[in-house]
Amino acid sequence: MKTTNQISVSPEAVTDSMRQILAAESAAVASIPVSDEYARAVEAIVERVHRAGGKLVTSGMGKAGQIAMNIATTFSSTGTPAVFLHPAEAQHGDLGILRPDDIMLLISNSGKTREIVDLISLARPLCPDMKFIVITGDPDSLLAREGDIVLLTGHQPEVCPLGLTPTTSTTVMTVIGDVLVVNVMEAIGFDRKAYALRHHGGYLGSAARGETV
Repeated sequence: MKTTNQISVSPEAVTDSMRQILAAESAAVASIPVSDEYARAVEAIVERVHRAGGKLVTSGMGKAGQIAMNIATTFSSTGTPAVFLHPAEAQHGDLGILRPDDIMLLISNSGKTREIVDLISLARPLCPDMKFIVITGDPDSLLAREGDIVLLTGHQPEVCPLGLTPTTSTTVMTVIGDVLVVNVMEAIGFDRKAYALRHHGGYLGSAARGETV
């Protein structure tokens, strides 16, 4: 590892790197496998949340957890009640947030994240009819085998120079979340009036109410 006085930044190198990263991540997004599982996921969320009165519970560990949290907040702001459940805290009482009519969205690129895999076995005794949508890069993983609906990331290489840090994978996970959010919004007929009821402050709230900003 370089010392501070050895670190240098080349504008040309950064520009070249940026082009390579944009190309790689764009290709990864374009390579997300398109399947009927998305329609099944949207229908399952609509059924459990909007017909049965449950909620969407998202979960992931580490960087995937941050994506899961973002998906939950985006769903909530667009008319679909959702919460993030930390998989480790779930083992210390937070599992009690689950109700029979809920549905879970679990994220793990490897499909091997122990806390996420364990979450399924922990949730089932509490809510035997719980349905699990999973986002993963490995169709043969334990998480994929345990899930009811499987949305694959395509498992493209990370752009991190070490090939380890979640970078490309988190971009793809975010896009998959956007696909689900947008399609559920369309399915429930979520409009600007409903959006404004959930956004009372900031630019988005003003724009939703048609106010001059």
